[in-house]
Amino acid sequence: MIQAVFVVVAMTVIVFIGVNVIGNPVDILINPDANQAERARVIAHYGLDQPLWRQYLLFLQGLLHGDFGNSFVYGRPAMGLILERLPATLELAISALAIALVFGLPLGLYAGLYPNRVSSKLIMSGSILGFSLPTFWVGLMLIMVFSVELGWLPTNGRGPTLELFGVRWSFLTGEGLRHLLLPAFNLALFKTSLILRLTRAGVQEVLPQDYVKFARAKGLRERRVIAVHVLKNLMIPVVTIIGLEFGSLIAFSVVTESIFAWPGMGKLIIDSINLLDRPVIVAYLMMMVLLFVVLNFIIDVCYTILDPRVRLDSKA
Repeated sequence: MIQAVFVVVAMTVIVFIGVNVIGNPVDILINPDANQAERARVIAHYGLDQPLWRQYLLFLQGLLHGDFGNSFVYGRPAMGLILERLPATLELAISALAIALVFGLPLGLYAGLYPNRVSSKLIMSGSILGFSLPTFWVGLMLIMVFSVELGWLPTNGRGPTLELFGVRWSFLTGEGLRHLLLPAFNLALFKTSLILRLTRAGVQEVLPQDYVKFARAKGLRERRVIAVHVLKNLMIPVVTIIGLEFGSLIAFSVVTESIFAWPGMGKLIIDSINLLDRPVIVAYLMMMVLLFVVLNFIIDVCYTILDPRVRLDSKA
């Protein structure tokens, strides 16, 4: 927890300085024909006339209160704009991770248990394609095949949504689910290959261990040996990847959201970067920092559940 606090503080400095050295939003916000008095008024209104260190202190003060300032473009609280788009991105990321787990874990387990079978070699060859094919190209091909040629699935948007726990979700409707399938599968392709290969490597590392041989020697059923002694011991690196990749799905789904016109945070942050909307950019980046810090903390807790040997106690 102490390390997490230091990481967040360090990232506030990096994010703030990094965002403030790229361009001048005044050049975009103000009409080129505006006079000096008008320029000075707008600069003072947004606090851009203050020294950088003072802007940073004001930023920290707002951060402690959850206030990242108002968007230069929309004139609304920056965090409010991001939270409006968060459910769409979160829905897409969870769906993609679910697809990756449903296909990646069992296929990786099968390829690890039976590495010499032709089917296992085909699975591993397919995983290389998942790593190699660019996301934007796969997305365009999916649209070409399933939307243009076959006409099975829609190409853009979320479709109809229903409200659950105060948030609107598209997977609750049949048409919304059809809108979700293509972008979720496109986003899941790389993650599926990653989980598949990591699971296979873990299985091959665990199988020769003495405790697996001993479990078989005791006469335990093969299903129990795999479920209890193999899967549980290979899950630490898999859990690490799942946690971090879930964060990356949320943070870096920009390409998929752009291709399928998915109304998530990716489209908002791209527009904000183009318009130098600093409050939205800073709020988004700090939200991603907190997301990865929290995910790392959860992963550490999961380690202690999966393997008691990594627990930090007084006897360690």
